[in-house]
Amino acid sequence: MRGKPSKIAAGFSVAIVLASMGFAFFTNTATSAIPRSKALQGAKQSVHGDTNILLLGLDSRRDANGADLPRALLDLMHVGSTSSVGGYNTNTMIVIHIPANGSAATAISIPRDDYVNVPGLGMKKIKEAYGYAKYAEDMKLYKAGVKEPQREHLAREAGRTATIGAITALLNIPIDHFAEVNLVGFYDLATALGGIQVCLNHAVNDSQYSGAVFPAGLQTIYGVDALKFVRQRHGLPNGDLDRTHRQQAFITGVITKFRSQGIFGDLGKLQALLNVAKKDVVIDSGWDVLGFLPQAKALTGGHITFHTLPIEGYVMRNSQSVNLIDVAKVRKFTKDIFFPPKPTPKPTATGTSSTAPKPKPKPSKINYANLANGKAVDGGTIPCVN
Repeated sequence: MRGKPSKIAAGFSVAIVLASMGFAFFTNTATSAIPRSKALQGAKQSVHGDTNILLLGLDSRRDANGADLPRALLDLMHVGSTSSVGGYNTNTMIVIHIPANGSAATAISIPRDDYVNVPGLGMKKIKEAYGYAKYAEDMKLYKAGVKEPQREHLAREAGRTATIGAITALLNIPIDHFAEVNLVGFYDLATALGGIQVCLNHAVNDSQYSGAVFPAGLQTIYGVDALKFVRQRHGLPNGDLDRTHRQQAFITGVITKFRSQGIFGDLGKLQALLNVAKKDVVIDSGWDVLGFLPQAKALTGGHITFHTLPIEGYVMRNSQSVNLIDVAKVRKFTKDIFFPPKPTPKPTATGTSSTAPKPKPKPSKINYANLANGKAVDGGTIPCVN
C-alpha cells in the first residue's frame, strides 16, 4: 500500500522463542549462545506476573556485524540486490500478552506506518524509530573512533531502545521481553522448520514485487515461499493491513506445527532451530528462557488471539503517506484487549444480581471458518487470509 515492502514475519521470533524454551528442557547453557541485548535494562516491568513480549522484524540486508548479505542470497529471497534497500525499519511489531492467571494469550500487531511521537526524535512512522536512532548513534561512535563491528552492535542497541520506547509510550504498557530477527533469519527459519501450513482466500500473483505467486486454499509453504507469503502487500485489498494478517496467520501456522509435530521432544529439530537463533536472533539480556518454559508451552496450545491496532485513515506528512491514529483510542483498545474489565453485577427481575462481561474488541478480520480442505494436521483450522 505505502512505503517499501516488509521482508520479515514475527512468526520467526515466535518459533525461535518456543524452540529456545523447548531446548531448555535439556540444557540451559545452549540458549546462552543466543545474542543478548541490554535495551530493556532499567525499563519498567509488568506487575502481578503478567508478561508482555515484543516481537520485532528488522528489515535489513546486513548481517549482525553490519556486513552486506551475499548478492546471491538477496536474489534468491527476491528482496532487492543492495543492502541499502529497506534500511533498518522494523516492519513487524507484535506484542504478545501472557496473563499470569493462565488465561488465553492475546497479541496486538502495530501497523508499521502509524505516525507517532518517538521520544527524542519527534513525529515519525513508528517503523523508523530504529533506523533514525541507530544512524544518530552510529555517527557519534564514528566520530569517537569506534570501529566495526562494535560500532554496528552499539548503534543497533540505540535502535532497539528507541523502538521499545516508542511502543511503550504509544501503548502505555511495559515491555518485559523482546526478540528481534533480521531478514535472513526468517529465510533460515522457514527452511529449518520444513514447511508451514497457510491458507489464502484467493490466488495471488505478485511476481513483480514480493515474488508471491500462490493458489487459493490450504497449502504448505517452504523456505523462500514463506518469505514471499509474509512480504506481499501489493495486490491485496488492504495493503499493509492485510500483510499484518499474513504475519498473524503465519504465527498460527508455526504454533500449530509445534503443537502437532512434537518439536519440543525432537532434539534434532530443536538443535536446528537453535542454530538459526544463534546466528539471526537477538533477545533481551534478562530473559530466563528456562523459567519461561511453562508459558512457552502454553503458547503452543493454540490459545492466542490476534488483533491489529485501529487507524483513523491515511494522511501525508513530510511528503510521506502515514497512518493517522488516535492515541487515546489506541491505548484504550490495548487496555481492553490485555486487561479486559471485570463483569459488573446487574439487577434481575427477582432482585438478585447477574454479571455480564463487556465484550472485547473484535479480533483481526481473519476467516477461521472450516474450509473444505482447511483442516490442519492436528484437526485444528488454519486461518484463511487475503
